[in-house]
Amino acid sequence: MIEEYALIGDQRGSALVRRNGSIDWLCLRRFDSDAVHARLLGTSEHGFWQLAPTHPADASSVPVPVRRYAGDSMVLETEWVTGTGTVKITDFMVPGGEAPQVVRIATGVQGEVSMRTLLRARPGYGRVVPRLDRADERHVAIDLPEDGGRLWADATIPLQTAGSDIHATFTITEGETAAFSLAWREGIDTPAPKPAPDALLKHTLDHWAAWTDRCTYTGPDRDDIVRSLLALAALIYAPTGAIVAAPTTSLPEEIGGVRNWDYRYAWLRDGALAVAALARCGYLDEALAWTDWAVRACAGTPGRRQIMYQVDGGADLREEELPHLPGYEGSAPVRIGNGAAGQLQIDVYGEVADTLYEVALAVPDEASRIGAVIVELATELEPLWSEPDMGIWEIRGPRRHLTHSKVMAWLTFDRAVQVVEHGWATGPLERWRALAETIHREVCEKGYDSERNTFVQYYGGAALDASLLHAMLADGFLPADDKRVIGTVEAIQRDLGTGSGLVLRYRTEGEHAGIDGLPGDEAHFLICTGWLAEALARIGRADEAQAVLDHLLSLRNDVGLLAEEYDPHARRQLGNVPQAFSHLAHVGAALEIGSASGGGEHTVVLDAEPAGAAS
Repeated sequence: MIEEYALIGDQRGSALVRRNGSIDWLCLRRFDSDAVHARLLGTSEHGFWQLAPTHPADASSVPVPVRRYAGDSMVLETEWVTGTGTVKITDFMVPGGEAPQVVRIATGVQGEVSMRTLLRARPGYGRVVPRLDRADERHVAIDLPEDGGRLWADATIPLQTAGSDIHATFTITEGETAAFSLAWREGIDTPAPKPAPDALLKHTLDHWAAWTDRCTYTGPDRDDIVRSLLALAALIYAPTGAIVAAPTTSLPEEIGGVRNWDYRYAWLRDGALAVAALARCGYLDEALAWTDWAVRACAGTPGRRQIMYQVDGGADLREEELPHLPGYEGSAPVRIGNGAAGQLQIDVYGEVADTLYEVALAVPDEASRIGAVIVELATELEPLWSEPDMGIWEIRGPRRHLTHSKVMAWLTFDRAVQVVEHGWATGPLERWRALAETIHREVCEKGYDSERNTFVQYYGGAALDASLLHAMLADGFLPADDKRVIGTVEAIQRDLGTGSGLVLRYRTEGEHAGIDGLPGDEAHFLICTGWLAEALARIGRADEAQAVLDHLLSLRNDVGLLAEEYDPHARRQLGNVPQAFSHLAHVGAALEIGSASGGGEHTVVLDAEPAGAAS
């Protein structure tokens, strides 16, 4: 199950480690590079790296390990208690440095434990069986065709090879360690220097400790908030500041279904919402780095920006299927790339403009530069806002005049007006003020059902959509005590809420294609439940909001991670994992609840200077 996976990462690439000690997904160089291990979406023949105790033939005696992250870090610790002793496996990726690498350390805790490691690299998403070159008893080179580099397997004990597999069997006793690493080096024919695993571990722990120390959140449940913030931090591509939606592709929204997408790219919307959550907890450096990345990336697509890019700002996200991979639990197709990149999604402008405006308020020295970007967004949106679009859910059916998108268009022009009024940039103030009023009036006329006292999914329709909760949270659109806001929150809670305590994003139609143009159903999209908690707090129902948030947090796996969706019937997570949307929803709801409960001055810090800023 998806809950069995924990994430390790170095803010460049990522790996998913299964509870049984197997790394089943590894994109080493960067999030969107070809996977070296792809068993997550296939079989053992598509690549993995196992490190665990050897088990007896009787499966009933196989121990169930206990996992945790070491303190406030992305260093994973897995402890196995066997009949002969206890061993701890420490897994991490090393931030910074020239050679991206995964390090695994086995440490004897008590007694002695028989261990085995098996590394089966399969570059190209499992398509390539590589050639191995042995350098010495501890170094093995793994050729990467057309990659320009090599993978180097290294260990503090002798390694064996068999065909294209690298393995070792050993015994670990109390106080002993055995360390292993897999590193990528560009154009290097000789192995890296002998690794110093203890030093690498200290460096990695220090990196995450320094990052966590910058958190300004001091409200309730700080440990939980920090864990979600760390999940967001692990999705940052540090070389550019981009933020990916998730580190995986094609984990299904429905087991056996076709709703399988590649989320290893940097959506402007998702990045903006993640940045807002990070900035509110003191991470203004990350907010400014993301802003710089977004400006550079969008400059590469003049005329109309894409809604997502590669982590280096590249715009080529052509979607293709990988038929050699059967998919997670048979959920095909497996896709790489994302065809939604070229869609018109009007809401993106508002989410980006709103986040940038918040950052400008928090970092006045950057206000003029950021203000100019907001003016560019409004200028680009002006001829587009009245068109139908695909919206926040990236529907693959006909375009519609989606109410959420129109509210976000209003938000864009409202923030542009405020930017000009502040004197941060110049623009057609009166025209944009009038346009914001026009859009506001249109939404309240065409997107609102007065008989039911709720906004609706799209103009002229009757269906509801959980994105309307997000629209009701737009500061300045309507006051929280407006009957239309309260009515919309209650209608969504009633019509899209389920007995599970979660919220659907919209109704699907089974085997028939619904509004999104796709057949099949989906589980509960977790950001929607987070939005419900935040909206309830906004309208003064903090206790109810806390209950909703508590239920959302109860769905996390044993190391505190949330996937994209949750199936309450099968009691399992679904979709790509960990999902930025799910974790930023947790942060946003917690901050809003804290503010509604009178603790806002302790939970939201938006006036802190970024690290290194002049005083």
